[in-house]
Amino acid sequence: MAENEAGTIEAVHELKSQLVEPVVAQHDGRIVKTMGDGFLLEFSSVLESIEASVALQERLKTHDFRSLGGLSIELRIGVHVGDIVIQEGDIFGGGVNIAARIEPLVAPGGIGISDEAHGHIRDKLDLDWADGGAHDLKNIPRPVRIWYWRDGPIPSSLAPEPDLQLPELPSVAVLPFDNMSSDKEQEYFADGLTEDLITDLSKISGLFVVARNSTFVFKGKSVDIPTVGRTLGVANVVEGSVRRLGDRVRINVQLIDAKTGGHIWADRYDGGLEAVFELQDQVCREVVSALSVNLTQVETERLNKVHTTNIDAYEVFVRAKSTPYPPIPSRLKAAGALFEQVVEMAPAFAGGYAGLSWIIGFGALWGHSDPDVLGTRAEALAYKAIAVDEGFGWSYTVLGVSLLAQRRFDEAEAAAKRGVELLPNDADANVIFAVLNAMRGKFDVAIKAAETAFRLSPNFVSGPYLNVISHANFMAGNYQAALAAYERNVNRGGPVGPPAYCWAAAAYHATGQADAARQAVQELTARFPDFGQAKWNFLQLIEAEELRQRTEALFRDAGIPD
Repeated sequence: MAENEAGTIEAVHELKSQLVEPVVAQHDGRIVKTMGDGFLLEFSSVLESIEASVALQERLKTHDFRSLGGLSIELRIGVHVGDIVIQEGDIFGGGVNIAARIEPLVAPGGIGISDEAHGHIRDKLDLDWADGGAHDLKNIPRPVRIWYWRDGPIPSSLAPEPDLQLPELPSVAVLPFDNMSSDKEQEYFADGLTEDLITDLSKISGLFVVARNSTFVFKGKSVDIPTVGRTLGVANVVEGSVRRLGDRVRINVQLIDAKTGGHIWADRYDGGLEAVFELQDQVCREVVSALSVNLTQVETERLNKVHTTNIDAYEVFVRAKSTPYPPIPSRLKAAGALFEQVVEMAPAFAGGYAGLSWIIGFGALWGHSDPDVLGTRAEALAYKAIAVDEGFGWSYTVLGVSLLAQRRFDEAEAAAKRGVELLPNDADANVIFAVLNAMRGKFDVAIKAAETAFRLSPNFVSGPYLNVISHANFMAGNYQAALAAYERNVNRGGPVGPPAYCWAAAAYHATGQADAARQAVQELTARFPDFGQAKWNFLQLIEAEELRQRTEALFRDAGIPD
């Protein structure tokens, strides 16, 4: 735990009194005992134990231990849920033993949890987990699958995602701009500038631009540019900082060669707050020029278009767009409330209406409600967004979602295609185009669009992109490819909803993997006991009767209940 053995006792005392005790008390837990330089903790629920673990690790990062002569302290935390025996205030049993066996396998500063604990919190906490696979633990009769908290260090034994090949087009990733203002509330202002730059660059057909959800994974972290380049598969990286003081703004931007880490171009922009969107436009044009990309006349006109001048509304819009992931009901509800704020703050901004359409349309496609009712509401909001600003590309993507929910396939395809044309580098636009074509039986188009979406956002674990690759391949009858994408998504800790469990079970059954099929069905019924409406919604969105009947038969043969 500590580098300075002489200070260990004093460090443990300070750690216990100033960090562990307050956090444990806040999360309805108790310190069972102190064991040398470690602690045994008990909580009333798995949720509380995970939240307390994260809080401890986060607070430890910023806690000042300088009074201990520069002593550094790192904790490993192991969590399990199981039966215990209480004797004279101490606890024993399998629940304690497994947690104790997990802890040494965790990287310093990290958190490892058992598969049982992960099952309790998977759809309830906004945390990403890496699947560490099954481990044989001492004196434990069966292998234990362990999940590692992705925001902390994970064991080096976990195989990283393979490096991505560079695209043929000039490629760039825009990292979140640092907020250099003393006011931490300006974080959303800095995020908004980053988001807008990504959006503007994404309109350019001659560029490959990584999606916001993948680059914001690096927010607040010290990054190595060549590593970022390899992880995201880009040749160039943009990073910068924003300082907002009163009604003045200063933006510093650098374009960096991702292979060497050397600067290609750098500049500083100063101006009044009322001219911030003009400053953004300048930054975008300078990046495009430095990459030697030629703009078409249409793209030039799109870049000249300012969708809103309401900075506060745009900041809320940026928050709202990142809120629905992972797509659990509480986060969808929170995102909807934020989009409603955007509409109230800036009724002439299409983003608020498009966002509300997106949330409602999502429920229509994958939720547990009547898709026709929700689809009609989502359609009206999408058309409202288009009426306000026909150049706002996202409106056409969400319109495609609403029309697909109503089985108006030709109109839905035209709208989704227009969304991709306006935002060729938008991962969500491509993924909706993929879903639509998979449901229409246009499998080659669907698979290509799904793979494009994933390539644009390769490390956004909470996103739907691997699921949609799996879905498109399943509909095409490519069951091995469907399972490869499904298992990769599960291993990354990605979201798995009722339809994904259905097609995974069907694909396992079709490839002769009966045990895996049964396990997928068991997980489906355990996690989503009311999955029937979602399954019905999914089947009804398949256009061709023959394809729908084939899919329904595959579900039935795999043992999926009606």
